[in-house]
Amino acid sequence: MNGIRILLVDDHDVILSGLRTFMMVNRDLESVGEATDGAEAVKMADLHKPDVILMDLLMPGMDGVAATREIHKKNPQVKIIALTSFSELNMVQGALQAGAIGFLEKNVTASELGRAIRSAYAGLKTFSAGLAPAVA
Repeated sequence: MNGIRILLVDDHDVILSGLRTFMMVNRDLESVGEATDGAEAVKMADLHKPDVILMDLLMPGMDGVAATREIHKKNPQVKIIALTSFSELNMVQGALQAGAIGFLEKNVTASELGRAIRSAYAGLKTFSAGLAPAVA
């Protein structure tokens, strides 16, 4: 398959399951792996060279901000979208400063998620509308 190569990073099985299902119904998107913490995400990004990473911010061990910083330093061409809940808003600015190209709320719709991935792949910043004022 020659689609957009995506690494999924989240420590919650329910979120990963939902993302996995989303990937299966979008033929232009290809999951190249999954990680459940930041350190694993850094290793998998080096190994699989994804185009886009969907990165949870709050995880045990290395959090998503630190992982984003490390991945962006080693592989600046990888586009990282931070996935956040309202309880993690304070981490969004850190993720953007670390190199994330955008951020989405975890309850994003499938069409918004697809649009965001394709936009990030094209090098365009992408934000959930409700969260944009938090980082302005």
